[in-house]
Amino acid sequence: MSPTVTGLAVGAVLAVVALSFGFWGFLVTVLFMAVGAAVGRAAEGRLDLAGVLDALRGKRSSS
Repeated sequence: MSPTVTGLAVGAVLAVVALSFGFWGFLVTVLFMAVGAAVGRAAEGRLDLAGVLDALRGKRSSS
């Protein structure tokens, strides 16, 4: 799937959710989609969860 088609699908889902469930339903959906994307990237090996957790704890810097 190309990034354009993926973006189109995500936008359509978010539009339907916003119209159906209002603002809070929209925010919950965005949160779940972000968590799902992070889990998917970690499963593919494209995201180092240990590095992310260390950065959040302040144990590692980006510089």
